[in-house]
Amino acid sequence: MSNTFVLLSGTCHPEFMRVADYLETDWRLVFVEEQPDNPALGLELGQADAVLSMAWSRTMPPTPRLKLLQLPGAGTDLVDLAAAPPTAAVCNVYEHEIGIAEYLVCTMLMWVTGIKAMEQRFRKDDWSDSLYAGGPVHGELMGSTVGIVGYGRIGRALAERLRPFGTRIIARTRSPENGDDNLDEIGPMADLTTLLAQSDFVVLSLPLNAETEGLFDAAVLRQMKPTGVLINVARGGLVDQDDLYQACREGWIGGAVIDTWYDYPEKGSTIRRPSRQPFHELDNVIMTPHSSGWSAGILPRRCRAIAQNLDRLALGRPLRNVVRPPWA
Repeated sequence: MSNTFVLLSGTCHPEFMRVADYLETDWRLVFVEEQPDNPALGLELGQADAVLSMAWSRTMPPTPRLKLLQLPGAGTDLVDLAAAPPTAAVCNVYEHEIGIAEYLVCTMLMWVTGIKAMEQRFRKDDWSDSLYAGGPVHGELMGSTVGIVGYGRIGRALAERLRPFGTRIIARTRSPENGDDNLDEIGPMADLTTLLAQSDFVVLSLPLNAETEGLFDAAVLRQMKPTGVLINVARGGLVDQDDLYQACREGWIGGAVIDTWYDYPEKGSTIRRPSRQPFHELDNVIMTPHSSGWSAGILPRRCRAIAQNLDRLALGRPLRNVVRPPWA
């Protein structure tokens, strides 16, 4: 008899049904619309051995057979770990670090070259940025200092890709003993001030929790270089949106690259302003819609990793990326 793997529509892309392509053990996969009035929701969850969802709350129907709550992503901020079934392990999955690291390098290069504004001027036949017109020189990434706050998978993938550019790479993390050869310096979070004062780019790649929420407020932003650029690919809640807007508008810092936000569209909609502040009016802000990790390879890699965890569960082997082990 096959095990049952329920994929909930609320936070799962239908493409995750491709997990079936990578399975080596026998599983029945079912994609369920996560609506309270859907009778299939309670029925399927009652038979589920594993569930795929980025969110979990105390209002979920009973899951007496559940052994694995598998997150299709890395973040756990939508999961009430205390409400997760005690019989189930809670595991997450990564594989987004490649796309995000490439995005980070791309935006840094865009920033130092000014290529966005240069291209817009040239579309109007304006050659003023040209060598032949004696135009201003653009910057280089070589010789700059990049500070990485939170040195996990994303930070490591970024440092590996930055090394060939001749940058100085420093990091702050809760586990400074876990550095590597790609770093010029690593230190504890308590020494964040030094990183801020030295960095041309400050990259946020740390989790959002009670300790880090609102960490980057006015006091912290004022410790950055006046030309420093804050890049947030982690969670919007790490940075106070009002203080960041003021810092960019008034020139406390050089600007920001923002990919993770404060206000997101309702399900089924693609239109909503991402902040109560008009960041879109600022020339020193690059804005993207939480897309840095949404690359061509992420779903195949994640489907493979999820399938491997399902195989491990079926074969009684230790699960990978356990956020919370079973309590019962």
